[in-house]
Amino acid sequence: MAKGPFRADQVGSFLRPKELMDAREKLKQGDLDRAALREVEDRLITELVKMQEAAGMKAVTDGDFRRTSWSGDFLTAIDGVQMRSTTERLGNTPPAGVPKGGIVRDWEPPAPLTTKKLSRPDGGIQRQSFEFLAGAVNQTPKVCIPSPSMLHFRGGRGGVDADAYPDMEEFFDDVTAIWRAEIMDLADAGCRYVQLDDTNLAYLCDDRLREKVRGLGEDPDQLPLLYARLINNAIADRPDDMAITVHLCRGNSLSVGHAEGGYEPVAEKMFNEVKVDGFFLEYDSDRAGDFQPLRFVPKGLKIVLGIVTSKFGELEDTDDLKRRIDEASEFMPVDQMCLSPQCGFASHTGGNILEFDQQWAKLNMISELAKEVWADA
Repeated sequence: MAKGPFRADQVGSFLRPKELMDAREKLKQGDLDRAALREVEDRLITELVKMQEAAGMKAVTDGDFRRTSWSGDFLTAIDGVQMRSTTERLGNTPPAGVPKGGIVRDWEPPAPLTTKKLSRPDGGIQRQSFEFLAGAVNQTPKVCIPSPSMLHFRGGRGGVDADAYPDMEEFFDDVTAIWRAEIMDLADAGCRYVQLDDTNLAYLCDDRLREKVRGLGEDPDQLPLLYARLINNAIADRPDDMAITVHLCRGNSLSVGHAEGGYEPVAEKMFNEVKVDGFFLEYDSDRAGDFQPLRFVPKGLKIVLGIVTSKFGELEDTDDLKRRIDEASEFMPVDQMCLSPQCGFASHTGGNILEFDQQWAKLNMISELAKEVWADA
C-alpha cells in the first residue's frame, strides 16, 4: 500500500520512560525549564523512533512523549478551551475494585469547555513536533490528534458558552476551520499521515452512554452524522497523497475501559459517511462486539483490526489471531484489512499496566503476522 494505514500499524502512544516523567516533575517543581525538557523529549523520541522501526513499523509516531494525555494537551492549546475538573486518574494503578481490563462505569472523563470564541494559536499546534519527528524517521511519520468531535460530545450544548456561540452552527464552523488549518499546516510541512482519535463514535455504541447523551439534549442517532460532517469538513482540503484515519476506542486508561457495546449502532453511517482512508477498530475483547458490523464497509476503505490488546502484556496466540482474521473475512475482504493493537500503550502519562519489553513484543508480533497474511506487508 502506497500510504497508510499499513498492514502492520499502530495507534501511537507508548509507555513513558521514567526519565521523561522525572523531567516533567522537575518542570512542575521549577527545577527544570522547558528548553531542557524539550532536550530530554527530543532524545527519548529519537530512541523511540529507532525502536519502532526495528519492530517493523512503517508508521512511526513520537509516542505522545510531549503530552500528558492523548487529547487534553491538544485541545487546551486552542484559545478558548479549558478543561473542567475530572475524576480521571493519572497514576499507575486502576481504581480500587476494578480489575485490569474491566470497565469503570462511574468514570467522569475530562471535558473540554468552550469559554469564548475559538482561535488556533500562532504557529499551530503540532507542526514543530512533526518537523522534529520527520527529521528522525526513515519510515512514514504519523501524527495523532483528537477528532474535532472531542470539543462537543462530552458537554453538548452545555459545554459551549452561549454568549460566545448563540448559534451552534457557528461553533461547528469554527471548530472545523481550526482542524482544517491544522491539517493543512501539517500537509505544508510534509506530513502525509494523520490519525484522528475519536472515542465518541465508540461511546455511542454503549446504551448507558447513549442515555447520558440524551441527558445533554443530544440525539445519539444523529451524532454520527454530525461528527462525520465535522471530520469531512476538517479534511476537505487535504492533499490526495495524505492518509487520514480515525481511531475508535472505548477507553484505555490504566488497563481498564469506560464503555462497551458492538459497532452496530454507528457502523453503517460511520463507514459510509466519514470520508477517510481507514478506521482503527478496537476488537481485543467481547466488549467491542462481533465482526458483523463490518458488512457495512464499502469498497476501498481500510479497516485496521485491533485484535491485539495493549492492556495486557501477555502475547496473544498467533493461531487465534489468524482465526479472528478469518472470522472478520466473513463480512469484508481480507485485502481491505490491516492489524494493530486495539489502542496505544499509554493514553496518558500513567500508561497501561504492562512492561516496556511487552509493548515491543506486541508490535513485533503484529509485524511478523502481517507478513504471513499479506504479501504486500
